[in-house]
Amino acid sequence: MEGISIIGGGVMGEAILKSLLARGLASPGQVMVAEVSPPRRDYLARSYGVACAEQGHDALGAADTVLLAIKPQNLPEVLADLRPALRPGQLVLSIVAGASLATLVQGLKHSSVVRVMPNTPAQIGEGISVWTATPEVTEEQKTAARTILSAMGAEIYVTEEKYLDMATALSGSGPGYVFLFVEALIDAGVHIGLSREMAELLVLQTVAGSAQYAIQSRRHPAELRNMVTSPGGTTTEGLLLLEEGSLRATVIRAVEAAHEKAKALGRPVSHE
Repeated sequence: MEGISIIGGGVMGEAILKSLLARGLASPGQVMVAEVSPPRRDYLARSYGVACAEQGHDALGAADTVLLAIKPQNLPEVLADLRPALRPGQLVLSIVAGASLATLVQGLKHSSVVRVMPNTPAQIGEGISVWTATPEVTEEQKTAARTILSAMGAEIYVTEEKYLDMATALSGSGPGYVFLFVEALIDAGVHIGLSREMAELLVLQTVAGSAQYAIQSRRHPAELRNMVTSPGGTTTEGLLLLEEGSLRATVIRAVEAAHEKAKALGRPVSHE
């Protein structure tokens, strides 16, 4: 790829920058970052050796891909800033939460747009991104988008944008659900007498190891659960309480609620 412009030098923007450089997918000379904060610009330039600009339009240069990694509330002003500077052949790749393809295309007056729903583990290259593209995005540009997203972890391309709202509710919000469960397990360990340090280590490694086991074994989670559930044993007793507490149904309702919220955030606001 000729070059990448990253609009937004915050946490996710830096995570993408770091992953691209670490995996050799881009060199510092191929990346330019737009960041309004002078201390952040200095930090990014010093830490990664990339060129930085204050305004987005000054960072486009000869880049073939423009990556939007800004906060949703800053989107209107950024779209207005980029609009006159974008070239027809440039691909715009957006990870802005709630910003639909229609919003991006209309705001930029630009048709080659990819919309992505990443999640926070992308910051360490262990995320998963669900993405889609406008019809004007070429196969070559899709390959470039896939290459960039692979630096953040796994990626799934979908042909219908509605799946991004579903992914927002499941994988986008999913780390929050997992962290709550982890927090509860740690508190439970402390409650029965473990030190917090020991409980935290036990829980984090158990969750991480269980996830890796599920990935590598390719077995259904129910089968894996049955393998550690002996008749009349301790796991059976604990699972009984979780089922009595409607854990499964509560998780489903939580994802449904997040899905409805994601759809609402993507709807245009009426000014009537």
